[in-house]
Amino acid sequence: MSSVTAQETKAQLEKKHKLVIFASSLGTVFEWYDFYIYGTLAVFFGKLFFPPNNETAAFLSSLALFGVGFSVRPFGALVFGRIGDLIGRKYTFLVTIVVMGLSTALVGLLPTYESIGFLAPIILVILRIAQGLALGGEYGGAATYVAEHAPPGKRGAYTAWIQTTATLGFFISLAVILGIRSVMSAESFAAWGWRIPFLLSVILLGISVFIRLKLEESPVFAEMKAQGKTSKAPLTESFARWDNGKIVLKALFGCAAGQGVVWYTGQFYALYFLTGTLKVDYVNAYILIGIALLIGTPLFIVFGRLSDRIGRKGIMLAGCALAALTYQPIFHGLTKSANPALAAAMERSPVVLQTEDYRGTFGLTIAALQDAARKIILPSKISTETDQARNYLNSRGVPFTLAPASPGVGLALVVSGGTPVAGFSSAAYDAALAPAGYPRAADPDQINWAATLTLLSILMVYVAMVYGPIAAFLVELFPTRIRYTSMSLPYHIGNGWFGGFLPLIAASIVVFTGDIYAGLWYPIGIAVISMTIGWFTLPETKDRDLNSD
Repeated sequence: MSSVTAQETKAQLEKKHKLVIFASSLGTVFEWYDFYIYGTLAVFFGKLFFPPNNETAAFLSSLALFGVGFSVRPFGALVFGRIGDLIGRKYTFLVTIVVMGLSTALVGLLPTYESIGFLAPIILVILRIAQGLALGGEYGGAATYVAEHAPPGKRGAYTAWIQTTATLGFFISLAVILGIRSVMSAESFAAWGWRIPFLLSVILLGISVFIRLKLEESPVFAEMKAQGKTSKAPLTESFARWDNGKIVLKALFGCAAGQGVVWYTGQFYALYFLTGTLKVDYVNAYILIGIALLIGTPLFIVFGRLSDRIGRKGIMLAGCALAALTYQPIFHGLTKSANPALAAAMERSPVVLQTEDYRGTFGLTIAALQDAARKIILPSKISTETDQARNYLNSRGVPFTLAPASPGVGLALVVSGGTPVAGFSSAAYDAALAPAGYPRAADPDQINWAATLTLLSILMVYVAMVYGPIAAFLVELFPTRIRYTSMSLPYHIGNGWFGGFLPLIAASIVVFTGDIYAGLWYPIGIAVISMTIGWFTLPETKDRDLNSD
């Protein structure tokens, strides 16, 4: 009789664990969907919510606004993390999902720049801030909640399901957009159809709240609370005391920052590279990225489980190392496979822009970062002939190299084998570029789907390596009484600041330098820093007892 009772108890416990994983993961999927639907539609937002007549600046501004949501995520981690460590995990991430769902739905109702002028980007900023605050509180709560339910030896496997949610949310956003786009014209989608994915958040919100209300509080936290051992000042304990503060810094620079840039390079920057740089039609680009996401998503579970066996630190740092070593050849390969005509033109007829504004590679990079900072809300105006030429070449999809101006000539376009064109004239530039064969868009019939998907899938392997084990790793670094607060901040700074601003920073570097691969040095540099700091300062955590301080 006792054996039957034990088996029944075990079955009930496993059923409860599955409910915890399902409910936490499903709600987090919907929250990531809400957050990333903006990023997926960023190609449209530049034209809808920012001043017209400067396509490149408007696109960079839309990326900047994408980053705004990330910039406030650490503050959401502080606010909601504190609440979660004071009153509990369950009710805190119920609040966050309501804030996220309502903010996303309101984006779908927001008038455009044409209707209300500068109020449009201002209101959009406010809604993105609300989304960022909500997500800052959501992830830490979900990861902590699941990890504290996991049996010993399975925390990596359990929390890996939470790790799949960001990619699944991104995938669902792509699928919803493609589905809506397939039943209406491109004009209708651009005019009003883009609002539907945002408005669907109301339905997803209702489902998430219904499911999460069925959950109970984390047993680890409930036991600690019953014993009166909860922290009365989680912010002070987490960050004002050096014994824990130094662990927060090690977690940020030793793994979270590197994980952030690898994640966003492998998914969002890869998407922008296909659509913005290689001029692949966004439908084909979404399909390519979507298939790569489907291929890569199960790997989160694989690496999460593997981290339970061999450790988490080595897998994450290996992902950073592989990314740093191979990003340049992978993205060169994407150009050749997704837009072979562009790759051929770059090799056959390189373009040089000679200008008095030339500042050298380092100066150009600093200028690009300054420009990225200026574009947090509104695009800057084109002020010089060099700016006009740079904007023309970038919007036309023509990579170029900057060089000092020849004596007596302020600005000149030099296409290999052609006559230099002094000053700026779009008509003259069109005529000079025509013989070089630079395509205005990638030819869908020339895309090598197998090669492109292979390269995108390799990027997803790196994403899974750094992201699959990190939730369990961060949870295990900190004691229960301040776990929600302590693990949320480094995660959201690493992802929200280092990762979330990656598309803007990388794209700004590309725009300023003309080198379509120059933006990759940003994630490569951060990945190397994390790999180095992590290797020498971070401990292995897989066998730690979550009930122990």
